[in-house]
Amino acid sequence: MIRPLDAATRAELPHTLPLWQLAEGRDAITRRFRFADFSTAWAFMSRVALLAEKLDHHPEWSNVWNRVEILLTTHDAGGLSERDIAMAQAIDAIEPPRIL
Repeated sequence: MIRPLDAATRAELPHTLPLWQLAEGRDAITRRFRFADFSTAWAFMSRVALLAEKLDHHPEWSNVWNRVEILLTTHDAGGLSERDIAMAQAIDAIEPPRIL
């Protein structure tokens, strides 16, 4: 069973994941990325997809031309869990092509 984040871990999110925001209306975190063009955005998404498979944790995301928006939540936990933190940190560790 995957447990939701406890209050102490949740309070540390702004420090643990400073580039991520709490999603409005959902128990989730989100981050927006902007790239030079569609190909660069797609390459980034491909790298995230490989991470998602490795971590067995798949994001909700969207892509419009040079923009990618990623939302992380753990459905089995009913909201945010340690899996979301791990996935966000793995995404942050990708050396992205130049983000504008």
